[in-house]
Amino acid sequence: MNSILVKNAKVVNEGKTTVLDILIEGEIISKIKKNIKEYPTNTLVIDAEGKYLLPGIIDDQVHFREPGLTRKATIASESRAAVAGGITSFIEMPNTVPQATTQEILEEKFKTAAKSSYANYSFMIGGTNDNLEELLKTDPKNVAAIKLFLGSSTGNMLVDDEEVLEKIFSSTKMLIAVHCEDEATVKNNLDKQKSIYGDDIPIELHPVIRSEEACYLSSSKAVALAKKTGARLHVFHLSTAKETELFTNEIPLEEKMITAEICVHHLWFSDKDYVEKGTFIKWNPAIKREKDRLGLWDALLDDRLDVIATDHAPHTLEEKKQVYTKAPSGGPLVQHALLAMMEMVRNKKITIEKMVEKMCHNPAILFKIEKRGFIKEGYFADLVLIDANKDQVVEKENILYKCGWSPFEGTQFHTTVSQTFVNGNLMYDQGKFNNKIKGKRLIFNR
Repeated sequence: MNSILVKNAKVVNEGKTTVLDILIEGEIISKIKKNIKEYPTNTLVIDAEGKYLLPGIIDDQVHFREPGLTRKATIASESRAAVAGGITSFIEMPNTVPQATTQEILEEKFKTAAKSSYANYSFMIGGTNDNLEELLKTDPKNVAAIKLFLGSSTGNMLVDDEEVLEKIFSSTKMLIAVHCEDEATVKNNLDKQKSIYGDDIPIELHPVIRSEEACYLSSSKAVALAKKTGARLHVFHLSTAKETELFTNEIPLEEKMITAEICVHHLWFSDKDYVEKGTFIKWNPAIKREKDRLGLWDALLDDRLDVIATDHAPHTLEEKKQVYTKAPSGGPLVQHALLAMMEMVRNKKITIEKMVEKMCHNPAILFKIEKRGFIKEGYFADLVLIDANKDQVVEKENILYKCGWSPFEGTQFHTTVSQTFVNGNLMYDQGKFNNKIKGKRLIFNR
């Protein structure tokens, strides 16, 4: 059995930061205490003095593009970038080619990940207007959730039949994760701008097309339907301050039936950044006004918003450089999400303990992930060691995404990921990867 001893780390866990030693034996954290003196011979000892040790980040929303879109990304390439960014577990979306809307296609994705993923993994099964029977076959212990697109986005898996939606919401105990934008509103706004500009619509109009109204109309309907049917609803990537009014902080996360997520790009960028970044920050839902960004921060910090994720969604550079109507929405984020949030810690926008709650503890609680998301004896040793005093600049040469670009290109971060451990294995060590070991399928306690 391999064993690793991490000494003198500033361990961030459950609202506290404490200098501790962590002993990893095999896949598991076996001991947590100050100054561990007894450990197996041949133990790898890592002196982490001055560094933070966090639970591995759990990213509940990524698009790794396999199968069918592997010119943009693969499970191998993006999970490798994720591990370098301190993400040890991910949940991937169904809008691949073919779309993961049957149990057979879903299981093929799990088989691919078992052979190639550096991080732990799960996938969502996609809902359509006519696959309720397939959704009801889903095993809640082995599959993260059902994903519904209530507004069309990359892959066009729009579910717009209200009768079907109500059937799905009332027929399953599975967690239902939703992308909320009102299709008719978006289409009308787009048609209006196309009549003026043709295909070359100024990117600054993206949040006008995919507007606050489009988002609120859709998310408020989803919340109302969840309340009516008793469904377990999780609303992805909120982008407006107005939507945060739909969510509560008055009950513990464990008891919430309706939860919500915020993505790093909606916390970092605002509509002021379109001038410099152009279509490289074109996402659905759109990055909106500064007042929305600030409102989202308020809701995150007061616990109306439960999880920070990435919505990592790479496209090739050539695709993103096209005119507005042809440039796809989405961008790569897994390698840099933790670093971006650590900048927010440095700037006193959020405490490191709160960041860990939103990126590690809460995804594990919300999805009921077995033995992950916390630094506890008996839990899987998914850990990330970070140096908060080591600068790095995001440059083409150090970007690991298959697409080869990042919306953070040129940004100087003041934190570096030193090591990432996945199931007790040192998967990433100061720029070097363990290519032999693979992540595990996530299991859910439900």
